[in-house]
Amino acid sequence: MTDVLFSLQGRGNKSSGEHFHAAPNIDHSQDFVRKDLKEWLCWLRKEIGYDGWRLDFVRGFWGGYVKDYMDASEPYFAVGEYWDSLSYTYGELDKNQDAHRQRIVDWINATNGTAGAFDVTTKGILHGALERCEYWRLSDQKGKPPGVVGWWPSRAVTFIENHDTGSTQGHWRFPNGKEIQGYAYILTHPGTPTVFFDHIFSHHHSEIAALLSLRKRNKIHCRSTVRICKAERDVYAAIIDDKIAMKIGPGHFDPPNGSQRWSSALEGRDYKIWEAS
Repeated sequence: MTDVLFSLQGRGNKSSGEHFHAAPNIDHSQDFVRKDLKEWLCWLRKEIGYDGWRLDFVRGFWGGYVKDYMDASEPYFAVGEYWDSLSYTYGELDKNQDAHRQRIVDWINATNGTAGAFDVTTKGILHGALERCEYWRLSDQKGKPPGVVGWWPSRAVTFIENHDTGSTQGHWRFPNGKEIQGYAYILTHPGTPTVFFDHIFSHHHSEIAALLSLRKRNKIHCRSTVRICKAERDVYAAIIDDKIAMKIGPGHFDPPNGSQRWSSALEGRDYKIWEAS
């Protein structure tokens, strides 16, 4: 048996992004390549019925090309996977992750805001906060959420798990047993939260459904305002749109009594949510 080696003798221009080891590059700088891709996307939209796009490994090409494709195909929703490592010092997650979220924001900006991006920064910070009871991580230096959702919430697609990080691949699993705390955070906060398919069909189903119902009932949306009340070692608490108050972590929090009265809406292991009444 003889092995035959194939050499990819590409003649395209230099890549506008990073290389992806599993496949050869596509030269998006070529007019005919972009034309073919736009025609294909429009066919998928009009003939097949797709509403939107999940763009894989967007670090591999310039976001400006994405704008061209989005303008042509006009999806209802588009999100890019800009996934790279957070900042660590001697193996410890850094408090300040501004450089990480800035890279994601830079990519969104290159698309002219025509696509959102998965908020990998928020996922990573939630890992650190919940794994080690370090809920102080959930506020940045200006008292805002420390992920992309704190800078550009209308383009931040929040999540706690996906097909790469969880499921059978398990490249970066969310802290075991802390999943509902994660959902209590992303489903009460601005951004566009996503629920992992596996979690819908699990023992988490009823609590996730209750959180989704609460979000919808209070009309929490991608541009909702967040007022962080506590970000301490064992508790994080915030008020969103003056409609709901929430806390995660084993520590204590009660929403302040003032012009609003609060009633308990949901409660579970290390989380609680109140609604304004």
